[in-house]
Amino acid sequence: MKKISLLMLAAIMLIVLASGCGSSNNNGAAATNAPKETADNGKTDPTEAPKKDVTIKVFQFKVEIADALAKMAAEYEKETGVKVEIETHGGGEDYSALLKAELAAGEEPEIFNSSGWAGFEPYVDRAADLTGEAWAKDLVEASKAQITRDGKLLGMPMNLEAYGFTYNKDLFAKAGITELPQTLEELEAAAKKLKDAGIIPFALTSEWWSMGIHTLNIAFANQADPAAFIEDVKAGKVKLKDDPIMKQWIRLVDIMFANGQDNALTTDYNTQVAEFAAGKYAMIQHGNWIQGMIDEIDPALNLGMMAVPLQGKPNVFTGVPNNWIVNSKSDQVEEAKAFLNWMVTSETGKKFISTDFKFVPALSSIEPNPEAVGKIGGDFATFANANPEQVKSWNWDRFPDGITQQWGAAMQEYLGKQITSDQLLEKFDKAVQDIVKK
Repeated sequence: MKKISLLMLAAIMLIVLASGCGSSNNNGAAATNAPKETADNGKTDPTEAPKKDVTIKVFQFKVEIADALAKMAAEYEKETGVKVEIETHGGGEDYSALLKAELAAGEEPEIFNSSGWAGFEPYVDRAADLTGEAWAKDLVEASKAQITRDGKLLGMPMNLEAYGFTYNKDLFAKAGITELPQTLEELEAAAKKLKDAGIIPFALTSEWWSMGIHTLNIAFANQADPAAFIEDVKAGKVKLKDDPIMKQWIRLVDIMFANGQDNALTTDYNTQVAEFAAGKYAMIQHGNWIQGMIDEIDPALNLGMMAVPLQGKPNVFTGVPNNWIVNSKSDQVEEAKAFLNWMVTSETGKKFISTDFKFVPALSSIEPNPEAVGKIGGDFATFANANPEQVKSWNWDRFPDGITQQWGAAMQEYLGKQITSDQLLEKFDKAVQDIVKK
């Protein structure tokens, strides 16, 4: 992919963010703890900084970067003498619930992850002001609003991401699909062609966050004004069960669920992505964040990002997935700030972000690495540059915490054929009112 493609990717993401997209705590993955550092071989590195009696803890959800983040932390310790402990949770675990339990138990990690908008509200009182940090001036302007309160920047946006249907171009060709589906009818016809060729169309997962966040966002993003629509839903002025776009969205979900693997209800995120990377399925509803996991299995896999049909023209979706929050209630606030500053200003830290994390950076001072971001992000950039009006926002974090978890649980019931589509939409409405009324 040419370098200009990554610049286009960032530019298109910024256009959409400026129009009011939300962020996510979403791109979860199966729970893990970062690997321990390699054993000391007894030799002293002459460049290693003197040891300090300082440890900062990072409580984070993004499993895709867990290994690389641990390696980066080891490099930071070499340079500064400050030890950074990484604890990662995600996927089948509810990161938000685990973080709240950690804080309720009196544990105060120096740095943790939070989404923006309403998803950030539970943590506003313990977020250190980062407005004056050296890197703040380099943040892309549109990434700030979701994590800013009363004019203060209370977190560092992690990166920029996008999703649609990531698809296997070779499997599409094998099935004789020469043009990407533009409508639900064409998507259904493409799924039939894939099945006729002995290919399972969709890699599905039972993870609540994938269905309750990303899948459902497709309906919200297709609204004429997603932010206004969501405010009406929260106020009880609009019922999801009565909305015509939601009814079209049900048809999309039915096509996906009818054309996925038989054991979808017991398939976790890691398995879903691994089996897709092994060529078992033609499509997966994830974005450029899975590129690193794909590359570990088959870096030559011929992938692209396909826009998702629903209303009119199909769309892809982009936003800020999460933020680094410095915990003002910890004992090492300044050390935590120093670590984040090093991460985005040092050559070592910037290299990890753009190459090892495979991120599209949220800071203009960090140059994206086209080769690292991979084919999925490159395909998105090409599509977005040609069709900017078909790039829509992330909106789930405009809802209070707890709602998306209930939506995900309802989607699991629907995937398991325990409830009807009408009951599914009724559960969506009930979840909103149950949480909003509290």
